[in-house]
Amino acid sequence: MKWLAAALLAAGGAAQAGSPPRGCDRPIEVTATQQDRLLRFTAVVREALAASGAEAALVARSGTDLSRFGLRYSHAGVALASGLDMPWAVRQLYYACAEGQPRLFDQGLAGFVSGSDDPGVGYVRLLLPPPEAAAQWAAAARDKPLALGLLNARYSANAYAFSTRYQNCNQWVAELLAAATAGTTAREDAQAWLQREGYAPQPVHASPWLMLAGRFVPWVHFDDHPPEQLDAGAVQTSLPDSLEAFALRRWPTARRIELCHGPHGVVQREGGAPLAAGCVPQAGDTVTALD
Repeated sequence: MKWLAAALLAAGGAAQAGSPPRGCDRPIEVTATQQDRLLRFTAVVREALAASGAEAALVARSGTDLSRFGLRYSHAGVALASGLDMPWAVRQLYYACAEGQPRLFDQGLAGFVSGSDDPGVGYVRLLLPPPEAAAQWAAAARDKPLALGLLNARYSANAYAFSTRYQNCNQWVAELLAAATAGTTAREDAQAWLQREGYAPQPVHASPWLMLAGRFVPWVHFDDHPPEQLDAGAVQTSLPDSLEAFALRRWPTARRIELCHGPHGVVQREGGAPLAAGCVPQAGDTVTALD
């Protein structure tokens, strides 16, 4: 969810409030060597997905560096073993800058994996649900009328998780998982189910500068958030960590695999603590050389 990332970075002083994020500006330059490494990293991710035997997976990627906010992942989607243009393509919501509105976008795994602002170090996290849940996720994600029916025409990077006024990319995923599990077709019903089932995104601290960004950045809004939360400096919006935490509570047998690429090659870990910063391998990690 690079749009929230831009707003957060603006709030943190790393960018001017109102400046466009990378997706609305120009792409990051990638060298031929970096491109080759990203493609080989994608191959390792694809192998992990294929070896799982799952029909669908919740996938998240790192993007803009949000470590100062305690965040690694900013954008999530649903990867499908089949049913899209290629195996393990990712169905996701993205904000079309030129059009000024959100769209559903099916993207090959290589494109999804390469969506980080740092071509030298990047992270991908996979959550592989049990077979029954995976089949439900896959069926819902492939159901275009359902997927489009859950898409809101108004986008906000920091959309409140329990309002239908706006929507961000991760909120669409949350509501799709709700629709897949509960059989809902409307956003209101999906959000009601999520609340009943204990979905509670961890609030992001909203500094006054972040609040100010809402006046200048067309994809950042605050009028959907409860005033008492804003008064407390909290923005409760859907992010990949909240999606994963909810999915693990709902489907405790789901497998969690995290991979990263960096100076040591590809580092892979199943379960356990998050991978180390800088993609530095620790004891027990699987390391695949890229050089």
